[in-house]
Amino acid sequence: MKFLVLLALLIAASTEAFSTVKPSFSKIAVTTPSTTSLNVFGNRKSAAQKSAEEDKYWQGEWVCKDCGYIYQRAECAGMYFEEQGPGFRCPQCSGPRRRYAKKVGDKVGTTLDGGDAPILLFSIGGMLATIAFGIWAVDNL
Repeated sequence: MKFLVLLALLIAASTEAFSTVKPSFSKIAVTTPSTTSLNVFGNRKSAAQKSAEEDKYWQGEWVCKDCGYIYQRAECAGMYFEEQGPGFRCPQCSGPRRRYAKKVGDKVGTTLDGGDAPILLFSIGGMLATIAFGIWAVDNL
């Protein structure tokens, strides 16, 4: 008897899931059309705004430390290097963005990740830990 009651409840619930419901259009927001379509790309910038924007960015060259590629704004969608997201890769060697460094005269500065020092320190530390573990294992096993 309990089985039949449970079966009847399941059938009623499943038919309720497939019932048709009329859509309610009262919740849809109505927007008024714009009076002009000339402002699609934004307002024009004044000369002062353009110079202030250019002052925010490095005017020198950005160089990939892995392959020597010099970042060229015209080849990268007209974006300044600082505007590139963290997923940006070098077009020549696919190096990550953090491997680019500022070039001043003939010298290339440090990369955005601080150079190779952290990698070298952790590599040497790991090597020393492996040697220490090996010595311990030989003595104790």
